[in-house]
Amino acid sequence: MSLVVRHLAKRASKPSKTTTVISSTTVGRMNLQPPIRYNKAEYIETDTGNKVSRRATIAGPQNIILGGKTIISGSAIIRGDLRRTGPGHAVVISLGRYCLVGEGCVIRPPYKTYRGNFNYYPMKIGDFVHIGANTIVEAATIGNCVEIGKNCVIGKFTIIKDCAKIADNTIIPPNTVISALAHFGGSPGQFVEDLPESTQEMVEAQTKAYYNRFQPAT
Repeated sequence: MSLVVRHLAKRASKPSKTTTVISSTTVGRMNLQPPIRYNKAEYIETDTGNKVSRRATIAGPQNIILGGKTIISGSAIIRGDLRRTGPGHAVVISLGRYCLVGEGCVIRPPYKTYRGNFNYYPMKIGDFVHIGANTIVEAATIGNCVEIGKNCVIGKFTIIKDCAKIADNTIIPPNTVISALAHFGGSPGQFVEDLPESTQEMVEAQTKAYYNRFQPAT
């Protein structure tokens, strides 16, 4: 039986502007942080601004979609080769815009045996998603503006909705459903607290600022 974790957040009907608006000063500070330098020879940059480390393992690239301005760090492994049997190409893993896949991450599609047939199932990751170093992801879907910490395990067929946050070292059991604006942590992962309504704007600003700071060494 699936383990389903749901949290119905109790929020004010009219949140104050301080919880929903990020000031231009805050965004400016993000953009003024020092550049993150990388060896230009190590990364391949695509026409849509994706930056993929040559030390990353991209298996089955014809089955992987990168939405643009996404960074795939060194030693990351993306298993686009794990797909349902059948002719032709199929999208196995789809990542949106402004995603960051940290060092040593493993992203592979979930799988199960149904009526005696073993199959892999596609994974969709939204925009503005940050996956920390050495995290293993086998989710079904990850929404927009999601932060996943380092050293996490996201179990098979997990659904993480928009603007959720997974703390470092968290183990999310298979088939878990994590509600929007929920902060989870622990092993097994459990609800910690509601996140503020401003999470979407903050994560978008942070991921865009990180991408803009990620520049080749001169």
